[in-house]
Amino acid sequence: MNRPPYVTEERLYHFIDEAIKEDIGDGDHSTLASVPADLQRKARLLIKRDCILAGVDLAREIFHYYDKNLKIEIYKNDGDSVKKGDIAFVVSGSARSILTMERLALNCMQRMSGIATYTHEMVELLADTDTRILDTRKTSPIFRMCEKWAVYIGGGKNHRYGLFDMIMLKDNHNDYAGSITKAVEATVKYLKEKGKNLQIEVETRNLREVEEALATKAVDVIMLDNMSLSEMEAAVRLINGAAKVEASGGITKESIRAVAKTGVDYISSGAIIYAAPNIDLSLKAF
Repeated sequence: MNRPPYVTEERLYHFIDEAIKEDIGDGDHSTLASVPADLQRKARLLIKRDCILAGVDLAREIFHYYDKNLKIEIYKNDGDSVKKGDIAFVVSGSARSILTMERLALNCMQRMSGIATYTHEMVELLADTDTRILDTRKTSPIFRMCEKWAVYIGGGKNHRYGLFDMIMLKDNHNDYAGSITKAVEATVKYLKEKGKNLQIEVETRNLREVEEALATKAVDVIMLDNMSLSEMEAAVRLINGAAKVEASGGITKESIRAVAKTGVDYISSGAIIYAAPNIDLSLKAF
């Protein structure tokens, strides 16, 4: 599976380097004390629960970043539907290197596989609709790249990566600016002055605000925040293709299909990241 564009070498190696520093400190003394320096061994990544696998590519980068002489034989790839008992990969080489990188690789893969699995389940619920699942910025600091990468692997669509690549005028922005109209007008002026070409999304809480956002004729996406199904249906009719429509707020696996049937283009979900349970994986020496 191809990497999404935000998984750059700079971000990837910065994350791995900081994660290694955080964990090792001045040395993995348990391993240094007990395992001979020249010992060569193998370990296999064991799947302990059915899931959508994610983080294999990252784990390979982690092992190779720490020790370029480690060999990784991959049997299951990111995005694969795997079963309990499957072997994802075998890593071989320095026993010390394998042990020192074991927990970092597992932590990333367990978290990413949980997010990919949750995302895939939500995507499958919408398989016969034109509505797409979006993630949000409700991510873990420093780990955002990996969490959004997992959404991508699970078949979801990444929303903006951060505060810099899209304009999102939420209720607090609009309230501070004085109104949706004032917030959008100021934004259009700002983008022109800065020479930036960014999409503008506006959060709305009711149909009156939807009408106000439409009247600016400068909004690319209108978010319907915590609206009822009947309000969403009315908003979609009102917008009538003049902007993309995103539904947001407390949407669950039980309610997602009903929301999609209102005709929205996107459903954003923070839960696919923050509520996803970790998937149990283990690295077993042999």
